[in-house]
Amino acid sequence: MNLKNKPALIFYLLSVLFFCKSQLLLAQWVDHDFPIMGTKVTIRFWLDNEEKAKLAKEAVIAEMHRINNTMSPYISDSLLSAINTSAAKAPLKISDELFGLIERSIKISKMTQGAFDITFSSVGYLYDYRLKQKPSTEQLEKTLPLINYQAIKLDKKNNSIFFAQSGVKIDLGGIAKGLAVDNSINILKGFGVQEASVTAGGDTYVLGDNNGKMWQIGIRHPRAESKLISILPLADAAVSTSGDYERFFIEDGKRYHHILNPKTGKSVSSVQSVTIIADNSTLADALSTSVFVLGVEQGLKLVESLNNVSAIIVDNKGKMFYSADLAEL
Repeated sequence: MNLKNKPALIFYLLSVLFFCKSQLLLAQWVDHDFPIMGTKVTIRFWLDNEEKAKLAKEAVIAEMHRINNTMSPYISDSLLSAINTSAAKAPLKISDELFGLIERSIKISKMTQGAFDITFSSVGYLYDYRLKQKPSTEQLEKTLPLINYQAIKLDKKNNSIFFAQSGVKIDLGGIAKGLAVDNSINILKGFGVQEASVTAGGDTYVLGDNNGKMWQIGIRHPRAESKLISILPLADAAVSTSGDYERFFIEDGKRYHHILNPKTGKSVSSVQSVTIIADNSTLADALSTSVFVLGVEQGLKLVESLNNVSAIIVDNKGKMFYSADLAEL
């Protein structure tokens, strides 16, 4: 080594070290939460470029708003509202995305023998959990026949939807948040993110790890908000929990909540919560509702028939049941 060049070499190495350290300082964990779709969305991810991280965060926020503006039944000019207003009169051309999600919903309805049914809203709208209102027996008898996913007719050639039964309405609340989470994860991947968590209400997807460790996903106790019944160490997985504690009221000792049995139009009473672990949030979201409606025995039977799907069910007495793969742990 030429000793005359040693000071220059040291200066060069220090400069490189300073540059690398500066770049690492720019790398950061981004944490952000905001209200949308009637719930809270929480995002956390790591990216080695501050400007790209800002753009990635903004892209996820924009995507959540886009899905809400497209698929909310409470926004008068949403595409879903247009479907509910017009699809029983004549076939309505819709977007590829919405067509695909409705098509997938129908497949899940068939797979669950109707336990999952996006036409539940025909009865669901009669409940008001804030005002503690429920439909009368007469209202249920009148509207229950409108819960019928088979009345949804999709025309793939024309990308259109038609309701073969007047009065049918659809609500994608049991699957759209899962789609929003999946889309958000894909957006983050597009920015080069390899470690992330996106949560929308009870739906979460964790990508990669959390600062070198597995993500720890807590499952809340259905009767004690501050307690957890389980903590799941996960990576590259979707988790969805449906519970009877999310939107409910109690009247004469009976709990009325938002998870309705499509066959009765009434709140399911045999289960307190269901957690599903799957490859994607769209499926996990729909399955957590489906298994809740099916109950412990039939719900676990469904889960066991599917690949890469696990479940934790808490019945109405607070007893926990696990799918076979989790029971072995």
